[in-house]
Amino acid sequence: MCGIAGIMTRNGSAPARATLERLSKALAHRGPDGEAVYAVGDVGLVHLRLAIIDLATGDQPIIDETGAALVANGEIYNYVELRAAMADERFATRSDCEPPLKLYRRDGAAFTAGLRGMYAVAIYDLGLRRLVLARDPFGIKPLYYVEDANGFAFASEAQALIAAGLVAPRVRDDRRAELLELQFTTGHETILDGIRRVEPGETLVVAGGRVIERRRRAALAAGPPVEIGEEDALAALDRALLDSVAVHQRADVPYAMFLSGGIDSAAVLAAMARLNDRPVLAFTAGFADDSVADERAAARAVATALGARHVERTIEAAEFWSVLPAIAAAMDDPAADYAIVPTWILAREAAREVKVVLTGEGGDELFGGYGRYRSAMRPWWRGGRAMRARGLLDGLGVLRREPPGWRDGIVASEHRLAVGGRTRLQIAQAVDCADWLPNDLLLKLDRCLMAHALEGRTPLLDPVLAEIVFRLPDGLKVRGRTGKWLLRRWLADRVPAADAFGRKRGFSVPVAAWIAAAGARLGPLVAQQPGIAEICAPEAVQRLYTSAGKHVGMAAWVLLFYALWHRRHVLGLAPAGDVFDCLAASAARPGA
Repeated sequence: MCGIAGIMTRNGSAPARATLERLSKALAHRGPDGEAVYAVGDVGLVHLRLAIIDLATGDQPIIDETGAALVANGEIYNYVELRAAMADERFATRSDCEPPLKLYRRDGAAFTAGLRGMYAVAIYDLGLRRLVLARDPFGIKPLYYVEDANGFAFASEAQALIAAGLVAPRVRDDRRAELLELQFTTGHETILDGIRRVEPGETLVVAGGRVIERRRRAALAAGPPVEIGEEDALAALDRALLDSVAVHQRADVPYAMFLSGGIDSAAVLAAMARLNDRPVLAFTAGFADDSVADERAAARAVATALGARHVERTIEAAEFWSVLPAIAAAMDDPAADYAIVPTWILAREAAREVKVVLTGEGGDELFGGYGRYRSAMRPWWRGGRAMRARGLLDGLGVLRREPPGWRDGIVASEHRLAVGGRTRLQIAQAVDCADWLPNDLLLKLDRCLMAHALEGRTPLLDPVLAEIVFRLPDGLKVRGRTGKWLLRRWLADRVPAADAFGRKRGFSVPVAAWIAAAGARLGPLVAQQPGIAEICAPEAVQRLYTSAGKHVGMAAWVLLFYALWHRRHVLGLAPAGDVFDCLAASAARPGA
């Protein structure tokens, strides 16, 4: 896990060393174990290293005998198998990232086809004078770029491109509307004008500072479900899940896991417990506030049954107000997901003992866990409805102008992914995997963990496992009102203490209650923020913060998050103090 960045100029001149150094400085938190700036001809590459595999010889860039240079962020989990399959090749390191360079030499821009892992890779081909960028199919590792008259630049985080002076921080109105209504943004374009995402599974070829080729490796099979009996499916799941967790544990440093009270992380812990001789270290967050379900007891029962060393962390309102400005500052590509709060705090806790954590992200998307999937499976005349049909600010009268087209990205994905005889359930899953997963859940995981020099791994988002699970019959994913049927069966058979078929409320954070308790003080401060004042009616914002209800609470949360995000990433104001200190300081600015 690392940070990468680079530049290819349009006119063939050498990239400015000062610009490369600014990119490096902006990404320093991603790589405390090493820094490198490499330049040749019209290209400069930057690498910040968090050492996980091959601690002694794994520094980057890795340069082969032809002069091709690679920098990478992430892990290639099947590097052992790839090395064995290339027995005639000479390897200079034990790094998991050297095999992709050999594959590029053999396969060109198609080199990612055999990679199993999470990665954002950049290769400069000195002979062909081209730059090749690639991102893993699920979008676990981020990669952003700017393409303009000066050339092409890329980085692991959007904020680095701004910090380096390569683009100005201007908000796109259409993407802001998506963020406020959906809590995340979709597709290729980010909320910051001129900064684009390399999309999940995409490979770009750049020459002369211009993108000249694009190709895409899909995360999910395009065909319909494959018929398989439940017992055979359980056996296949058992083999694939154990295999995925085993390769995700490949590391030369200590690892742990994040354990909620849910099915997904319990399944990961169950597999880890079978594969490890020593107790697995598991971290769980809980809340003193009784407005949401506290899942610590459920997590504790699973941890005890599996012999894990369990660390519980209680989060209270005062800590929420204290850490939120720093969290918003880390979320440069914004996702207004309240789960960023426990993720941030658990990351800070875990980083004291380990450098790698495994999580259960992706289980709902691949196994069919969300309630919205059951609705999407039904035709409209039987009560079915489109996913995310209602926005977070819908009907509240807060915005000066209702944003048109905020669902366009979701609709485009629905049409694009309805291919190959997929069922309604498969289409809904694929839509979530295209945007919600990489641009919310995985983005949150990357930024919160990397802010603490911690690597996050997601064994449920493995291409080998996904090939089996996504093609399961609908009835092995959703049965009646129960989602994740097969995963529940697997867990119930192995860990009865997990109560796999028990009713669970789902993980939540009491942000609505915390905001409501401070609403009278918070409302005027949020209403006066420059980012809020330009799009919202101040009186309506203040009323929102003194009103009640779940919908109102989520709306208040997303406006608060956006206000803090805008303050840091558009106004350029660093966090100083808690939420109230930060908002008071920016509300007092001229023009606010």
